Amino acid sequence: MAGGLFGPPQTVSKEAGGLNTAIGYFYHEDTFKNDTDHLIRQNQVYSQVAYGAKNMWEIYGRIGVSDLKISDCFNSTNASTTTNKLNFEENWKFFGTLGAKGFYPVNKIFGIGTFIQGTYHFSNYTDSVAGSNNGTPYTADLKIKNLWDINFGIGFQLTVPLGIKLYAGPYVYYSEAKASLDTNIPGIEYVAGNVSIRNKSIAGGFAGVDIPLFKGFHLNVEGQYADRFSAGAAISYTY
Repeated sequence: MAGGLFGPPQTVSKEAGGLNTAIGYFYHEDTFKNDTDHLIRQNQVYSQVAYGAKNMWEIYGRIGVSDLKISDCFNSTNASTTTNKLNFEENWKFFGTLGAKGFYPVNKIFGIGTFIQGTYHFSNYTDSVAGSNNGTPYTADLKIKNLWDINFGIGFQLTVPLGIKLYAGPYVYYSEAKASLDTNIPGIEYVAGNVSIRNKSIAGGFAGVDIPLFKGFHLNVEGQYADRFSAGAAISYTY
């Protein structure tokens, strides 16, 4: 569950060193697996503060809110068990992200960078399902907790006229959470207690553009693809 954009390999902070801040939006899709595969969707809104220097390194932190949707999470494999819905959905829980990047300018136009970024969701995501099993009604809560991820990637950057930065590269990542159903329901794969779920794919690619606007503002647009496609945008300001 990448906590927002990876961004260009090169910091947008001043060469002498300084802060930059940003607000961003990211739409994330991925596939998580346990016994079966489930499509995960998130809408993330966040703010960021970063410090970089010498056009070569940057550290940053983010705080934001995210929803969580899991497709076919409550699909029953038992003919005697019915459910009132199939999909898990919870809205707007807090998450935090920490990251660092380094950049080596091969020349004035081309450079290579690397980054590491991790995200942790502070709150549990909870949704309820109701139905009947052999004619007996039930209600159960499913919690998704301790959701986290770690990403590591390499970026290749090309600076074109007007200071526009084009970048792309590969990355590897791992994401995991615990799923806990408070009641055992025959036919629903999540059992009472903690069940680990994790990302199906371990690698992907990303590409984006950073466009200087005016008076220290930048627009960053980026797409990421691993098992599914994700995309987002951020507006930053350099002090």
